[in-house]
Amino acid sequence: MRISVFGMGYVGCVSMGCLARMGHTVIGVDINQSKVDLVNRGLATIVEDGVDALISDGRRTGGLSATEDSRLAVADSELSLLCVPTPSGPDGHLDLSFVRKVASDIAVLLPELGRFHTVVLRSTVPPGTTAEVVSIMERESGLEHGTDFAVVHNPEFLREGSSVSDFFNPPLIVIGTLSDKGASMLGEMYRGIELELTRVPVKVAEMIKYVSNSYHALKVSFANEIGRICRAGEIDAAEVMRVFRMDHQLNISGTYLKPGFAYGGSCLPKDLGGICAMATSAQIDAPLLEAVQPSNRAQVMETAARVIKAGSRRVAVIGLSFKEGTDDLRNSPSVELVEYLHGKGYEISIYDDRVVYSSLTGRNREFIDSKLPHVGAMLRPTPHEALEDCGTVVVLQKGTVDSSLFEGMTVIDATPE
Repeated sequence: MRISVFGMGYVGCVSMGCLARMGHTVIGVDINQSKVDLVNRGLATIVEDGVDALISDGRRTGGLSATEDSRLAVADSELSLLCVPTPSGPDGHLDLSFVRKVASDIAVLLPELGRFHTVVLRSTVPPGTTAEVVSIMERESGLEHGTDFAVVHNPEFLREGSSVSDFFNPPLIVIGTLSDKGASMLGEMYRGIELELTRVPVKVAEMIKYVSNSYHALKVSFANEIGRICRAGEIDAAEVMRVFRMDHQLNISGTYLKPGFAYGGSCLPKDLGGICAMATSAQIDAPLLEAVQPSNRAQVMETAARVIKAGSRRVAVIGLSFKEGTDDLRNSPSVELVEYLHGKGYEISIYDDRVVYSSLTGRNREFIDSKLPHVGAMLRPTPHEALEDCGTVVVLQKGTVDSSLFEGMTVIDATPE
């Protein structure tokens, strides 16, 4: 393919070199003449192992060049990658002026082409930016997205220090677009990389880079907090985390990584509280771990807010135990939700196929009696009785009640997808 790359910074330079190595004809575009000169001399615009060789080889074989002329680049390409800067301001919001400017510059050139052109947004941008780029380009070109041109969001997952390896062996290739032709052209660009493209809604594609990097930051901070607590107790932190990483069923896996309701039970709250207590006793700062329980409560309150917004004062709750398949009510977030709504004057009816009030014993019975002394009057033996005359149903356990019974009600599904 013939590809133009707008912006020859880190992502742009690496992408240019790798695409040229894959056999594409690549022309880089930048307003910085010194970067243009470097590439045309066969030199990379960044310092990283392997990138200089890619740029040098691309120039030597004639598959790579650079220019300041946007018109020339667009005219000589079928597909344009936008790798321009999106600098962050003091408040965390991004400056999208470079994205908007390049989109406008490309758009005014499209009518001259007389053929379909695809613009690929590689820069990290907030959700909604790709739609804005489409609007800009339709307005400036007078052409129709999907018919005359396409805009695709294709987030990059290049780590500094291993970017070349990451380009050729990516963890995933995500594309978001409403254009089948644009998606097809991007698939052609990636031909040769043995990984299936993951096509998702545009806003999902825009969001995934933020989520990925936030999770990576979370992992680093988690490991460091554990390290501080371990060192205070003269425990080998590296060995603790080595063993931790051996568990690929729960620890290093997709388990628990599905949005839903809050956690509960006897283990997670108790052990989280225990490790936070260790940190406090050792005078160790562990703000990440200490923020987990407040975050968990925020999930309960967010669900309560959804119930309140629904408007009905009669609410059915499906699932009271902390986990489906058990009658354990200890530290159940469902109990916390019901307690809060009941305190606000809502009429609550509950169905849980495993919870029978007369059968509760020991600490389980003590817990629910202290939290919801009137729970016996709220529990219903059948889903039909629980749902009767209710305008809102909160589903906290999936699979225990036929969803067809919710017809005509506002359904708040707080179970993981």
